Amino acid sequence: MTQPPEHPPQQGGFGPPQTPPAGPPQPQPGYGYPQQPGPYAQPGPHAQPGPYAGAPGTPGTPGTPGPYGQPPQPGPYGQPYGPQYAQQPGYGYPQQPQYPGAPGTPPPGGPRGPFRGKPALVIGAAVAALLVVGGTVYAVAGGDDGGGKKPVARKSDAGEPTAAGTPVNPGDGSGDGKAGPQDLNADRKPGEAKVLWYKTAPDAPGSGAEAPGMWITGRTAVKAAYKQVFAYDVGDGNPTWAPLTFPQKICAVTPQKSADDKIVVAYMSGTSDRAKCNRLQQIDLNTGKKGWSGTVADGELFDSALDVGLTISGKVLMVGRSQSGTAYDLGSGKKLYDKKRYGTDCFPTAFAGGTGRLVSVASCGAGGSNEHDEIQSLDPATGKVRWTQKVKKGWTVARTYSVDPLVVYLTNEDKKVWNISTFTADGRFRSEVKVDEKFAPQCGWAVLERDLQGCQGVAADADTLYLPTDTSGGANEIVAISLANGKAKWRVKSPTDESMTPVEVEGGKLVAYVHPSYDTGGQVVSIPTGGSSHRTTKLLQNPSGTAEIEDGFYDGAVDWADGRFYISSTRLSGNDDAKEKLMLAFGQ
Repeated sequence: MTQPPEHPPQQGGFGPPQTPPAGPPQPQPGYGYPQQPGPYAQPGPHAQPGPYAGAPGTPGTPGTPGPYGQPPQPGPYGQPYGPQYAQQPGYGYPQQPQYPGAPGTPPPGGPRGPFRGKPALVIGAAVAALLVVGGTVYAVAGGDDGGGKKPVARKSDAGEPTAAGTPVNPGDGSGDGKAGPQDLNADRKPGEAKVLWYKTAPDAPGSGAEAPGMWITGRTAVKAAYKQVFAYDVGDGNPTWAPLTFPQKICAVTPQKSADDKIVVAYMSGTSDRAKCNRLQQIDLNTGKKGWSGTVADGELFDSALDVGLTISGKVLMVGRSQSGTAYDLGSGKKLYDKKRYGTDCFPTAFAGGTGRLVSVASCGAGGSNEHDEIQSLDPATGKVRWTQKVKKGWTVARTYSVDPLVVYLTNEDKKVWNISTFTADGRFRSEVKVDEKFAPQCGWAVLERDLQGCQGVAADADTLYLPTDTSGGANEIVAISLANGKAKWRVKSPTDESMTPVEVEGGKLVAYVHPSYDTGGQVVSIPTGGSSHRTTKLLQNPSGTAEIEDGFYDGAVDWADGRFYISSTRLSGNDDAKEKLMLAFGQ
């Protein structure tokens, strides 16, 4: 992808943007970093000090998922680990993605972990050469209102399949509710779910385009793609409001929606190589109405709005830039506060939000002898620091697997190792994952240099972290890991020969997605989180007649809401040979 254009005139008032242009490839979760003690200052696995600066903890052991859950690749599982293996195929950094969390036999006297004095469990895994969209910002927002315009019915493309009673959508949000040329439910077997609706994507440039975000409300399924935002009725797929089209491509979205169903998207200022991802637009998901809009101003010196990160925490929008962040009232767009450099040389570089939680990661002492990361928990409404956790030199906080409870993934490029650690609500180091296993969380592409958000295939509740194992194809397991001690509580194998990944925890049960094969539809299953029996119960069996379409959503975003299952593309290839997939919905 090429870098967006024109350098728009600087405008103030819209807080510091986040992280600078994407840099060199970054490590993937557990891909090829040999198992080593972690980053918190506690004794790490195998009696080695860990990465966090705190009180001593229990030793860790090999095997944990890495931060950027990429699709399975042959990894170093079962191989001895240590620096001597880091340069071999599949172990060296940067290599092609390996299995996240591939463990091995820790070398005696291995390197220290990331948090001082804390058990740091760092699993060996080849650091995947993360496909960073180098310096490119994808944008979509802005433009004229149009939320009140009515959709225009258009004829479906001949030969395109549709669900019964739902037209093929050519990617422009149109549709008249009549059956298309091919009924996707025609060959549905007893016990199989229905295809509620299926949408194809808008045309994208040959270099491809992002299709970020997917937000489900009580009545509307909303999806961004390239320069547009589409909305479909959750039941029949008919457009609920006219597509919103922006002047330039979408470059960032809030992964979350607010309690009152609002999101914010960012789009590019132009198309030149100096264009920035600095135009913001608030959108009501239920009506398509545009709320406030604004422009993200550059900060001081190297604090650029070339790329921004957006996150929602309660009623607050945090806009992150490369070295700072600015918080806004989500409802009005009013600026609340700035999060800038603190101390002598600490710069906030990324943020992650959740239900009343806001986490910041800062880079401190860059280039100096005391270079390190710091994790801070902030009061979303005021920006006040609730607690700070220092990370040992050499360790980088790369992702959050959960914000509440806080679960972070870290890497150490010098040692070629990584670590997953958990924290209490008041910022005390809680545990490290100590499971001798390869895991495969799905965290997608890293558009920003440090992207704390966006991981799928991982879930957590107050006491447990749920991670999928990686078996290099075929059936895998979901492992429930105690946040109290980092050890496995139980594990459940996929009910089919395909992999199974966590989606969310709902009503005391873990909802998981069993992936389809080329001729068998996927499944949605539930697993009790408590008690002694942890077996899968089928909630939805997707039809075999659409298995090929479902299987074509490679690394797709998924969601489960009100008994319906949704899957959507996260990136468009720009291939003009056929209509690309955008979104598919199943239900009873």
